[in-house]
Amino acid sequence: MTYASPEFTAQMKDYVAATEAALAQYTPMPVTRPAILHEAMRHSLAAGGKRLRPVLCLAAHALFPSAANPLPAAVALECLHTYSLIHDDLPCMDNSDLRRGQPTCHKKFGETTALLAGDALLTHAFFLLADAYHHTPPLVADLVRILGDAAGSQKLIGGQMEDIIGEHGEATPERLDYIHHNKTAALLSASITMGVRLSSAPQGAVEKAHKIGLKLGLAFQVIDDILDVTSNAATMGKPVNADAGNKKLTYPHLHGLKASREKAHSLTDEAVSLCHELGGDNAFLVALIRSMEHRIN
Repeated sequence: MTYASPEFTAQMKDYVAATEAALAQYTPMPVTRPAILHEAMRHSLAAGGKRLRPVLCLAAHALFPSAANPLPAAVALECLHTYSLIHDDLPCMDNSDLRRGQPTCHKKFGETTALLAGDALLTHAFFLLADAYHHTPPLVADLVRILGDAAGSQKLIGGQMEDIIGEHGEATPERLDYIHHNKTAALLSASITMGVRLSSAPQGAVEKAHKIGLKLGLAFQVIDDILDVTSNAATMGKPVNADAGNKKLTYPHLHGLKASREKAHSLTDEAVSLCHELGGDNAFLVALIRSMEHRIN
């Protein structure tokens, strides 16, 4: 299977469709009181996107399939990711008007409601894990630990803080690596790790999954940096050249486009090699990792 094959395309569509249905099932209806809050949550969740984190979770679970349902975990990942986007877009952060081609949450519902919608999605992610897997307490503990670690002050939020500091601080390779490892790669790694934890994988597989996710996550962010420089708003579904405008520290800014593309390719190769080492039914996951290097948005 390759990332351009009909089999890959069909499987990707199936995973995305399963995610969309699960998002409707496992999050509050927009009419739930207070309706404006749940409308705002659903607005940002329904804005589309690649559903990459849920798909990675489902694909990782499929490496070593088990009776455990990975969909609640996949939804929890998307809820947490969407919360981070809502907060990133706020006027006090990146001040973005568009996300995935739609008005950002604060542009449509106001800054206060957007802030609360992000808070609600964050807390719902952990409720969902505890609720959906409560019959297996060790599984709940592991999933909450994995997601909480990835989303906390030393990973996702810490990376965001360093990103803000970097706008006015010294531009160093060490700071750039810290930002990308934690702001982006940590949650992508958690997506694969949670999927494997929900599977019947052999001992040691969770640690290998974590490493795959880190390589994949770094490659993803390098490509994102490149696209911000080389793409356009219509293709991206959000403003481009925003990183330069916000004085963000990026790979092209620090290393140039050629070296950035080489870095993304090297990281992708490393992720694929680790995926082969992990084994299981990995044809789709390998193709997905390859596809991310060649994405256009």
